[in-house]
Amino acid sequence: MQSEARTAVSAIPTQQPGDLGWDLGMILRGYQKRLDEAIEGMPEGFRGFQVLSTVVHRDPPNQQALSAHLSIDRTVLTYLLDTLVEADVVERIPAPEDRRSRKIIPTKVGKKLLTTYEKRVAAAELELLTGLEEQGQDSKVFRRLVGLLAMTIHQADPNSDPCAAIDHL
Repeated sequence: MQSEARTAVSAIPTQQPGDLGWDLGMILRGYQKRLDEAIEGMPEGFRGFQVLSTVVHRDPPNQQALSAHLSIDRTVLTYLLDTLVEADVVERIPAPEDRRSRKIIPTKVGKKLLTTYEKRVAAAELELLTGLEEQGQDSKVFRRLVGLLAMTIHQADPNSDPCAAIDHL
């Protein structure tokens, strides 16, 4: 098995400057295709999924913190939340520490919806990463390294919008 893994890795051509962009673009396209199918029907698509996931798993103290965490402009987030509120996915309540601001909480419908979509997204991600396992590589290592790189980049530029970067590809 070890020699098979070396063979698969040695079959990768020498990387040239600029190849990383092509590689990331191909990964992103593969992810985007699978994700589009996985989140079909989710109010506000991937952004709606991100908001709901963040509200459930990270419990930001108010709408401003949610906006900052997701790097979504506050006015854009307002419209996004309006749609999610209308769909009974989340609700706005006065923030406990400052009644002038709003905290976003999931509804029962939203929690159930998130459970459904998380399973679908997890299956899509597993399908995308299957190629690594088939080549004798560890997808968990890949995900960990990508996560570390993403956090390093985010810490250097916390206001950058990953969705805007995708739009510019």
